[in-house]
Amino acid sequence: MYPVVRDAGPADFIPMSTPNAAPKATSAFFAQAAIAFGIGLFGAGAGIFFLPLDIWQRGFLAMTVLFLVTSTFTLAKVVRDQHETTTVRSRIDEARMEKLIAEHDPFKSVA
Repeated sequence: MYPVVRDAGPADFIPMSTPNAAPKATSAFFAQAAIAFGIGLFGAGAGIFFLPLDIWQRGFLAMTVLFLVTSTFTLAKVVRDQHETTTVRSRIDEARMEKLIAEHDPFKSVA
């Protein structure tokens, strides 16, 4: 079943195809990603803690790891937002093209 977009005219109904939905991540994939993140962060923290370093060197490494983690989340969000923007834009362009094709009458004479 196709969704119907109502145009300005009372009888102009244009069938439009539904956009392909992005695949949803399963709960197992989410759990795997969260566990991998936790193990990685724990490993970095344990490495910093057990290295034979002064306290200021450990603090520097800890701040660096924290900055790396937060900037990774920010980068992932920016990449996701950019992808969503292009996806929405392409869906709008496809809808406009489908509307133009549906309204086109090749036998209409231009006067």
